Amino acid sequence: MKPKVLLVEDEPALAGALADNLEGEGYVVEIAPDGRAALARWAAWNPDLVVLDVMLPGLDGLQVCRQMRAQGQTTPVLFLSARGAPEERVEGLRVGGDDYLAKPFHLPEFLLRVKNLLRRRAETPRAVYEFAGHRVDFRAWTAYLQDGRKEALGEREMAILRLLIERAGEVVSRDEILDRVWGQEVFPSSRTIDNFVMRLRRLFEPDPARPVHFHTVWGVGYRFTPEPECKSDTAFSKELT
Repeated sequence: MKPKVLLVEDEPALAGALADNLEGEGYVVEIAPDGRAALARWAAWNPDLVVLDVMLPGLDGLQVCRQMRAQGQTTPVLFLSARGAPEERVEGLRVGGDDYLAKPFHLPEFLLRVKNLLRRRAETPRAVYEFAGHRVDFRAWTAYLQDGRKEALGEREMAILRLLIERAGEVVSRDEILDRVWGQEVFPSSRTIDNFVMRLRRLFEPDPARPVHFHTVWGVGYRFTPEPECKSDTAFSKELT
């Protein structure tokens, strides 16, 4: 999927020029013309990066960033501002910005900073992952389930879940799971992996006997899909149970 960039800029000509260049780099761009619109679009659209002008009408960029950080939003923020004094840059970073670029700026530098922030985001494991009404907090090793339950997850469960999420939509072989989760010095049986996946199904599947998220690929491994699929692994589940 193409990275999504929310561009918050009240100067139409500059906003249009930056959006055109960002789209030319392969990003999906939406423009918000003021702070209030930025808050609403940020929360609804869940962008991968926010390019945020500091001097906005009504609610300025610093206030926007401060409010969203207070709500737990961790999306990277690149501040743009005509104010480039050291103390102003420090203030931008203090309220939660990840980078700060003073106007006027060179377009290649702007695009490079955008690219670097998106790359760092892609390389950083998610602390919290949500799917199908569930929320997994990898820092706390805890799952908050759709039905309101709170469940602690073990080290192996967390590692398998993270690997499958990182490779969502792809088939992950049992050999790769063994290598990534157990390492080279421990050799559990494939049945051990099956048991851990069964535990994940009991937690996250609407019907563990007919899984729609954690799919078995016969003779290979597993595939995770955040959105339910029509097919299920009923036969495999019955065999294990």
